[in-house]
Amino acid sequence: MSIRLVSALASAIILSVAAPAFADEYYSDNQTQSSRGDHWWSGDWYITLGAKGFVAPDYEGAKNYKFRAAPVISIGRPGSSLKFSSLNDNPSLGFIDTGVFRAGITGKLITGRDSSDYDELKGLNDVDWGVELGGFAEFYPTENVRGRVEVRRGIGAHDGVVADFAIDAFKNLTDTVRVSAGPRATVATKDYFREYYGVNASESAASGLRQYSPGGGLNSLGFGGQITWQTTDKITTSAYAEYNRLMGPAADSSIVKQRGSENQATFGLQATYRFDFKL
Repeated sequence: MSIRLVSALASAIILSVAAPAFADEYYSDNQTQSSRGDHWWSGDWYITLGAKGFVAPDYEGAKNYKFRAAPVISIGRPGSSLKFSSLNDNPSLGFIDTGVFRAGITGKLITGRDSSDYDELKGLNDVDWGVELGGFAEFYPTENVRGRVEVRRGIGAHDGVVADFAIDAFKNLTDTVRVSAGPRATVATKDYFREYYGVNASESAASGLRQYSPGGGLNSLGFGGQITWQTTDKITTSAYAEYNRLMGPAADSSIVKQRGSENQATFGLQATYRFDFKL
């Protein structure tokens, strides 16, 4: 196991523990902020455990899809300061929270891409595992609309910078059911695109793909939505769907044009159980 992989996994574990909330549940407005004692860690906490199953492209830019399953783990404090969270949000820790504006640090675990696993990619270099670390900011222009921006720098998997933009309109249909939907956009620097979509001369000769050296720019535009059901006080279930259309340097890649697809969609279900405890 490489040092880069060990560092990536360690960073991901730290992020998952530090995150005050993932996008797998929400709390009603009548819940109060958890009490605290003499130390910052004193008071009420929760740990959420669960699983999600989803259908997504084999890799970014692929035309074939496969089913995947993954665990869901989060640790945080209950409270009403977090108005909305999306399954699209990456683990984050807020340091500024005014009620209408929130900002802090965020991170994302990046899985590797073994080219030998896919006939379409044979001859290309593998992509390592890693993380993306950076910051986020979100704001509420109205009571039921949230805008969020994440800017992250790759470590291990790539050396680029990626920025995600999302706007979500959300509404509680009942005390336990919430629906939300909105547009998405992603931009990235050339180092990101060259890692995932570039094809150098030797790779071109080995794979048969056209040589391609992308610059930076718009990666994708899309739309997503979810429905979340607070099944019981402890159990939360969610269904979600996302569609993204690859744009610019991604869409122009020979990986996409010759053997992939510009249309990228994800469909999934998730269920979690919350355990409450005190420190």
